[in-house]
Amino acid sequence: MTFINQPIPDGPVPGPFGDVRRRAGIGWLFAGIWLVFLSKPLGEILKHREMAERVLGIAALVLFALGYLGFFGWARYQNRQGTQLPVVVRIGFLVALLAMTALMIPAAGESSLTTLVYVEALGMMLLPLRAGVFLGLSLLALVEISLRLVPGWHDDGTYGFSIVLGGLAVFGLRRAILRSVELAEARKDFAELAVQEERNRFARDLHDILGHSLTVITVKAELAGRLIPANPDRAAAEVADVEQLARAALADVRAAVAGYRELSLAGELVAARAALQAAEIKADLPTTVDEVPEKNRELFAWVVREGVTNVIRHSGAKRCRIELGKSSIEVIDDGKGPTPSGEMSGHGLIGLRERANQTGATVTVGTAPDGGFRLAVRVDP
Repeated sequence: MTFINQPIPDGPVPGPFGDVRRRAGIGWLFAGIWLVFLSKPLGEILKHREMAERVLGIAALVLFALGYLGFFGWARYQNRQGTQLPVVVRIGFLVALLAMTALMIPAAGESSLTTLVYVEALGMMLLPLRAGVFLGLSLLALVEISLRLVPGWHDDGTYGFSIVLGGLAVFGLRRAILRSVELAEARKDFAELAVQEERNRFARDLHDILGHSLTVITVKAELAGRLIPANPDRAAAEVADVEQLARAALADVRAAVAGYRELSLAGELVAARAALQAAEIKADLPTTVDEVPEKNRELFAWVVREGVTNVIRHSGAKRCRIELGKSSIEVIDDGKGPTPSGEMSGHGLIGLRERANQTGATVTVGTAPDGGFRLAVRVDP
């Protein structure tokens, strides 16, 4: 028997015995196999002398088996449709099975109690857990009392033991399938979170790439426009730089799409110097990155890119200084300083904080000693 009161989600659902959805296709086989134990009450009915009671017993046994399989199929159909049978219908079905058991008693005698194992198993599957346990205890009490009070019936312990064993087996299977379904849902949630995280990462990378590149391109294009009347040769050089930057930005975007892009700290410092000079901001930058551990260089490269981009875009500064250490980096300008709230804002800084969190680093923004803006990142040892 399989648990039929729990909706099975779309797609493969791993379970203790394989895919739950794949097992659903052979659920009828598992349900029908257990009917072999009805051979005992059937044998007793066929040996009964009274024809009327024999016919009644056979009819009740056949209806019991057909009802069990029919309701099993109906419940599974409802499950596949994403709906559940009302509790009243489930209880009514169990009562009908008990009625069929009662009709077998005149011909089958105590062997009719075999059918109570099916009632308990279905009850554990169809009813809430507490109700299923209560049903099992009630049936166990009914069996024990009947075997002691009905003349000619003998208590050999097998009926009560079968009810307990059947209930425990179905309870274990029910819990296993529930855990399988929960695991499938959790895996689905994890997959969706992974997709969302990858989208966020890609959007963050594109923002950082294009934000920096387009800012420098804009500054150089404005500079070239001012130089055309007075110095055409330098204006032409700036236009060539704009073309080169545009091509580099396109290459970065393609690399980001491919997922293989890594920043170079030395390269970002060189690009930052050129961008600051084009914006007519004095650059005081490190000339070497040898003291920075390899593991910190990519993060520090992002700090340089984001920090310099913000200096050019928003600060109104005349000077920018970058201080580089083994486990820390600071980007300082003498411009307008941070916003009145002093909080980190903007997609670039938010993305930088996310990158820092992934490597265990701390991002700090605030007012520089000279009144400008200070962006600092420190990697915890």
